Amino acid sequence: MEIQNRAEIGVFGGSGFYSFLDNIEEVSIDTPYGKTSDNVFLGKIGSHTVAFMPRHGRNHSIPPHLVNFRANVWAMKALGCKRVISPCAAGSLQKEVKPGDFVICDQFVDWTDGRKTTFYEGPAVQHPSPADPYCPELRKLAIETGKSLGINIHETGTVVVINGPRFSTKAESAFFTKQGWQVINMTAFPEAYLVKELNMCPLNISLITDYDAGLVGDVPPVSHEAVMEVFNNNLANLKSLLFTMIENIPSEQHCECAKTAKLDL
Repeated sequence: MEIQNRAEIGVFGGSGFYSFLDNIEEVSIDTPYGKTSDNVFLGKIGSHTVAFMPRHGRNHSIPPHLVNFRANVWAMKALGCKRVISPCAAGSLQKEVKPGDFVICDQFVDWTDGRKTTFYEGPAVQHPSPADPYCPELRKLAIETGKSLGINIHETGTVVVINGPRFSTKAESAFFTKQGWQVINMTAFPEAYLVKELNMCPLNISLITDYDAGLVGDVPPVSHEAVMEVFNNNLANLKSLLFTMIENIPSEQHCECAKTAKLDL
């Protein structure tokens, strides 16, 4: 894999984040895994060069089950990124995790189907451990930064990732809630695990916009207007969290993420 050393930190997220960056450069990356969701937007945050890609495309035209996660993650590695931050809109499975809260997940449960979930399909075959899927160094920094900004942060959480684009039925959602999981989303897997396979540090930041269907009857139903208000407020908080956090990311890594797999792709 040819490393271009164009960026240090990658960010996947919704369209428009790159509009907050200064001196934007848009670049196209060819990958062995096909087309990426969009071009990559390069800009500066503090002393760091950041590569941003809208995982659903700049016009939000790619549904979650059709995102080419391998191409997207490979592009970040090709640019030289060592850390990848993955904010995502998500639903809550527990009453104490409220709309407007952020969850810094430490575990995921894969409930998807048919996705390409590894780079190791042969002749190189490896089994990088997903036991602790997210970078402890980045998680600690995200938690400390969120608290300093007054954001309601949950320091741990398990995100169950469903295939989409269909949402859960009440029965499915109630089942997830009974497992004790906190967050439900459609993109957190395999994105983070692929990041880990390429020896980069993954971080999930779940932005809670609403309660999932299984909690209906136990909590007040959320209106569309309320969801949009929470979502927009979350975006403002996310910008503050990401910019402050990225400015304070140390140049040297003190975690084991870079030793996850032997790169012989």
